[in-house]
Amino acid sequence: MIRLVIRLGLLVLLIVWTFVLIRPFGTILAWAIVLAVAFNPVFVRLAKMLGGRPKLAAVFITAINLAILIGPAAWLGIGAVEGIKDFAGQLSAGEFKVPSLPEAIKRWPLVGSQLYEFWDQASSNIRSVLRQVTPYLKPLAGTLLGFAGDAGIGAIKFLLSVAVAGLMLPYGQLLVAAGRRFLSRIVPEQSEHFLDLAGATIRAVAQGVIGIAVIQALLAGIGFKLGGIPVAGLLAFIVLLLSIVQVGAAIVMLPVIVWIWTDKDVTTAVLLTLFLIVVGLLDNVLKPLLMGRGLTTPTLVILVGVIGGTFAHGIIGLFIGPIVLSVAWELTVAWIATERSGAARNASDR
Repeated sequence: MIRLVIRLGLLVLLIVWTFVLIRPFGTILAWAIVLAVAFNPVFVRLAKMLGGRPKLAAVFITAINLAILIGPAAWLGIGAVEGIKDFAGQLSAGEFKVPSLPEAIKRWPLVGSQLYEFWDQASSNIRSVLRQVTPYLKPLAGTLLGFAGDAGIGAIKFLLSVAVAGLMLPYGQLLVAAGRRFLSRIVPEQSEHFLDLAGATIRAVAQGVIGIAVIQALLAGIGFKLGGIPVAGLLAFIVLLLSIVQVGAAIVMLPVIVWIWTDKDVTTAVLLTLFLIVVGLLDNVLKPLLMGRGLTTPTLVILVGVIGGTFAHGIIGLFIGPIVLSVAWELTVAWIATERSGAARNASDR
């Protein structure tokens, strides 16, 4: 009995110690696995095109991902962080204000004067409400500043995750086999189904939700920058959030388009408006193509994953949270369905 207690104690100590050691790398490894699963179909096709060279294909995919992170993503990310810091500073000082529309809107035919008066009355009412609510929002400023301060560490984690995912890609089959053997010890009858379902869910959410949201945010940010919007990075980040939680980017796009028409010449305004409309409708075109794979994860689950992941793991949790929660949801639903079908078969046999 004493020997058994000692062995169990040593085993628990080893497990706890291992968890403590790998915990700082948990989010990096999780996002690397997501990237490896999401890019695996592209990796397989590229390796075949390169004459069966998986390592070279992994290098190409990793280099492209790093270029996107270091280039446009970093460019917009810095602007978003500055915008968040400025907004948090306004909340702390109790000086948050709703901007007024330019006087040029009054000269718009038919709707100009009515739109200006409506916005002026609405902004006056909003200002009075904000004066009463702002003292209660001041604690939010600390959370926003902490989120902005975590952006640097989050960027490093993203870079490391991309590198680790690149190392995983050539060994995808070995890792899948290891995962299948692990699941066979836990759910021997459903290991194949659960592994395939987890992979399909990761790809569907990573490509159809996170991927499209990132593309929309990057393109919207480029349009905002070209339009000379002062807080382009922050607005692009808001587009990212709205796209992930399936709300849509129209809430941001419409005011930006109005601002562009008041500040730019007609030709520039028309071109930017067409570009932003295309960006805003991008998810309607791509999501049916990328998510037409039977994914039934409710929007509420994705929203909870975004909020919980952000609070738990910072900016990288914004992307990991909805994917992990979606996989957990799909596996739970599949497990319950399997248990019910098994119980129904047993009842019919009786």
